[in-house]
Amino acid sequence: MKSEDLLSHIIIDEYSATPKYKQLVNAILYAIEIGKIEKGNLLPSINELSFALEISRDTAEKGYRRLRKLGVIESIPGKGYFVINTDFSRKLKICLLFNKLSTHKKIIYDSFSKAIGESAAIDLYVYNNDFTLFRSLLNAKKDDYTHYVIIPHFNEGDEKAQDIINTIPREKLIILDKLLPGISGDYAAVYENFALDIYNALEQALTPLSKYNTLKIIFPKGSYFPREILDGFYRFCQQYAFEPKVVDKIADEEINAGQVYISLMEDDLVYLIEKIISQKLEVGQDVGVISYNETPLKRIILNGITTISTDFAMLGTETANCILNNIVGKVQVPFYLNLRKSL
Repeated sequence: MKSEDLLSHIIIDEYSATPKYKQLVNAILYAIEIGKIEKGNLLPSINELSFALEISRDTAEKGYRRLRKLGVIESIPGKGYFVINTDFSRKLKICLLFNKLSTHKKIIYDSFSKAIGESAAIDLYVYNNDFTLFRSLLNAKKDDYTHYVIIPHFNEGDEKAQDIINTIPREKLIILDKLLPGISGDYAAVYENFALDIYNALEQALTPLSKYNTLKIIFPKGSYFPREILDGFYRFCQQYAFEPKVVDKIADEEINAGQVYISLMEDDLVYLIEKIISQKLEVGQDVGVISYNETPLKRIILNGITTISTDFAMLGTETANCILNNIVGKVQVPFYLNLRKSL
């Protein structure tokens, strides 16, 4: 088969968040598996791939380098890239449905990819917390994969999501990050206990919190964050006699000494710190600050921002472990307090 004819079997999905070089690798391997590309076939050149698939030369070269590393193709100077090995089988084809892209989701994706290994094909789709998009993506992909890994966070539509998720065979389903009520049967899950996590984290910080009188959590209306976070927050405040308040919009909030703010979103954290500084208040003395989700930068800002955070790498590795070892059960990941000067 001519190399230009092979291009019809190499497809890049513009809706997928999977890096395009990995899509290229997956497409070629799949075409080999189903017999559309055979041993000895001359593959399209880097220029042909770049033009036909509308990808950069660097992307095409990176994909071919990965295939060479896998021992599937080899280059012959002056002739091009040839398939030299078709004796392989990838039993795992995994669809990841993430609610959004972020630094922390990248940690999950990278740790999952590393743990699952090179023998699995992984497609990543992002539905931006939108149930309608989630439903469309899942309906379009429902019969294509051996496993579906789903992070079920929605701005609205949680109650409908369980119905479509319940159409996935239990042995193919892994729920990641958040348990969703109404999913029936025995299935795998790697999750956070949002109510218990924030309660325990605040309890660990009880000594530095004792110099403040009011705890406020910035929880915007329409947020995709689980309401269970508020349950744990209120329970802690009631247990230890703190005055609680849920802040919908930090821009409208009056900040006074003796308050602690818990920020779930990075944008709110930046705005909060700017307001504290502009009012000549001192972070960690007049006003306490706690941020969700650990990042390296938070170790440095204002001599350290206190964080409460799950183990994102563990979310990825434990999910891969469920797939590789056919584990059906629920794994709760740990949650940590990183106490720093901001409290």
